[in-house]
Amino acid sequence: MAGQLREYRRRIRSVQSTKKITKAMELIAASRIAKARARVAAARPYAEEITRVIEAVASQSTTSHPLTTGRENAPRVAVVVVTSDRGLAGGYSSNALKRAGELTETLRAAGKDIELHVVGRKGVGFYRFRGRTIDGEYTGFSEQPSYADAKSVADALISSFVAGGEDGGVDEIHLVHTEYVSALTQTAVANRLLPMVLSETDGASTTSAGTPLPQYEFEPSAEAVLDALLPRYVESRLYAALLESAASESAARQRAMKSATDNAEDLARIYSRLANRARQDAITQEISEIVGGANALASAG
Repeated sequence: MAGQLREYRRRIRSVQSTKKITKAMELIAASRIAKARARVAAARPYAEEITRVIEAVASQSTTSHPLTTGRENAPRVAVVVVTSDRGLAGGYSSNALKRAGELTETLRAAGKDIELHVVGRKGVGFYRFRGRTIDGEYTGFSEQPSYADAKSVADALISSFVAGGEDGGVDEIHLVHTEYVSALTQTAVANRLLPMVLSETDGASTTSAGTPLPQYEFEPSAEAVLDALLPRYVESRLYAALLESAASESAARQRAMKSATDNAEDLARIYSRLANRARQDAITQEISEIVGGANALASAG
């Protein structure tokens, strides 16, 4: 009985120690969510405005540009997958990887070759374990990405896209990341980054949002303008996706750590009850032994 009681007490101490860690991680994740949401809100208008500008340029010119026009033969496709650098974030990374798997299956069924670019150590480890070739690895900034981080990913993608599939590059770029909807809801989504998917408009003078398109004069040409916008567009979209993913990761980690903390509290209560029962059993046994010994002595006398 004494050994069992010591074991329960050891488990209680272990669970309480784990609870302190998970509670601290929950509070840290909660503090990062507000900052991440603010960064998402600050970056979103820029991404929306550059998309609006490209819509305007594309609608007011007859230029066939890779940014807005798909290539007829697109044998190679780049897929960018955004995951986390650390674990303990629930299903955050696994949901993104699952969505990426569905996308790659669809692309392979269409006869495409996949060039894989992975952001986050969890994604890199996932594909390495399965023997998949990774063409680009980007780690160390999943929780707090900067514009420079987005640019480093975008530079590699743009160089491959400009080269084209026939010259060892890619003809399309798809992005898989986690969209931050709310503190309770984050959704893994897949979007085509290049060529840009232009929404249909009601007329040549309005955007997909219904706002009037500005009238531009192109110097030296519309094609040169689109060439200049290409890197800015990719960088801004990637940066916005990284920020959304960072906010989603913090929200997922907060929920996971809260669940772990609650489970630790439940385990501590269970072990406390078991320890109390074991102690009571030990006391009862000792009393029984004392009474039995006293009766034996009385009988012998």
